[in-house]
Amino acid sequence: MPHSTPLIGTIVVGLVLAFFAGAIAHRLRISPIAGYLVAGVCVGPFTPGFVADAGLAAELAEIGVILLMFGVGLHFSLRDLLAVRRVAIPGAIAQIGVATALGAGLGIALGWSVIASIVFGLALSVASTVVLLRALQARNLIESERGRIAIGWLIVEDLAMVLALVLLPAIVAIQNNPDGAGGSEILRSMGAVALKVTGFFALMLIVGRRVIPAALHWVVHTGSRELFRLAVLAIALGVAFGAAFVFDVSFALGAFFAGMILGETQLSRRAAEETLPLRDAFAVLFFVSVGMLFDPAVVVEQPGPLIATLAIILVGKSVAAWAIVRAFGHDNRTALTIAASLAQIGEFSFILAGLGSNLGALPGEARDLILASAILSILLNPLIFALIVKAGRSAAPEADEAAPPPSTARHIVLVGFGRVGRILAPQMKDAGYRVVIVEDQADVLRDAREAGFDGVRGDATDAAVLARADLSGASTLLVAIPEGYEAGVIANRARAASPALRIIARAHSDEQVVNLEKNGADHVVMGEREIALRMAELAGGKAGVSRP
Repeated sequence: MPHSTPLIGTIVVGLVLAFFAGAIAHRLRISPIAGYLVAGVCVGPFTPGFVADAGLAAELAEIGVILLMFGVGLHFSLRDLLAVRRVAIPGAIAQIGVATALGAGLGIALGWSVIASIVFGLALSVASTVVLLRALQARNLIESERGRIAIGWLIVEDLAMVLALVLLPAIVAIQNNPDGAGGSEILRSMGAVALKVTGFFALMLIVGRRVIPAALHWVVHTGSRELFRLAVLAIALGVAFGAAFVFDVSFALGAFFAGMILGETQLSRRAAEETLPLRDAFAVLFFVSVGMLFDPAVVVEQPGPLIATLAIILVGKSVAAWAIVRAFGHDNRTALTIAASLAQIGEFSFILAGLGSNLGALPGEARDLILASAILSILLNPLIFALIVKAGRSAAPEADEAAPPPSTARHIVLVGFGRVGRILAPQMKDAGYRVVIVEDQADVLRDAREAGFDGVRGDATDAAVLARADLSGASTLLVAIPEGYEAGVIANRARAASPALRIIARAHSDEQVVNLEKNGADHVVMGEREIALRMAELAGGKAGVSRP
């Protein structure tokens, strides 16, 4: 290369390899996350060939964490957070205690010092933000009761790790200098953390709730979509960076609160749509950056300790979380979901391991075990999540997941309750049809139900979701979402499930029309063409002459 371009090289090679590895993983019917991790191993320092810049990759991955937590905050409210405090706060603290004790026990058995063993246990106690959220999003659980408990639990873990990162240098200093300040130094550090976190919460709830919505509403009235997108990204990244730089809380926590404040406005859905492409791209880079840390030699050099460490993460933490949630009176299904969500470790574990190593409190083999266990636990988590959640399916489904009650009325399934769906649904209802709406956004589905329609929450490209909408008993499927190629997948699945079904879809281009017809759509309405024909008719042209 004529110029040194580590940033461009890291992004390009990381995304290209992640695409190919993710596509292969999808073809093999395993989670694409496995492919992203393998892509990271391929560009890491422990395998031959191109080596990406690990520092840059980690910083790019942090942007993914910020945007992911911002997106979750958009669908959350302070009320939702407070509603799960009785189980999330004591539950997370107890689970951290159990996991830390198990990890410390293993460290002492391996001959490490007490402080090294405790740091090792703490690193095993906290779950990865990205992995947990991706697992919940894949199953449309973010806004369910189970999802709210898991996210509340995650926030408590984040706060606990912020405290641990601040206290660790003081504790190590005391250990190295027993005649120093002692306990007063620890109390001073704890007080400083409490003051900063309280200050951040107060600033966001008192000032942020007024300034952030007002700023975004001003941008909306400018009429510039580019400015709106830029404003949303500036709020997400700016608040996250300010929270970390000024108040010493995590990027993820700052972004979550920024999203939660913005989520109370009418612009939350549009803000979520604007950040989605960047969020997904940077989330992929997170998994690539994790894969780069994996040294395959650890599997050969420390097989016994590695298996024991994985057992703590996959079994010890999960059993503890399940028992705690059950002890608080929640059903088995909720307890299993929380247990599966926490059966992995991630970004805070890396930060804690790095700090412990730099302070001389954590031996190199402990750091290697943490990194290797993180990779393997993230790789195994989708499989574990599927198995554990499957074990709880005997329980009654939640309201958002339940199929609507059967009816003898004429039956139409409508995918999407957006701008087109909101006009279409009342028209079909007035014509005497029973309309069942399939929608993946909880707030939009809530609007549909309040308007008197039956609804199923989920991704309509999933045949199981269409089945819950009683597609086999429907006469017509109306696909009203704007994504033409995604609509083609829906049409294909629907045609396979019900060959006699009449399918009507919308498109925005001739290519999308062809794709939908190939995938089984009987009729395709192209919005731009219909608008042009109607405008020509109103202007005095001949109506319908150009209509195919």
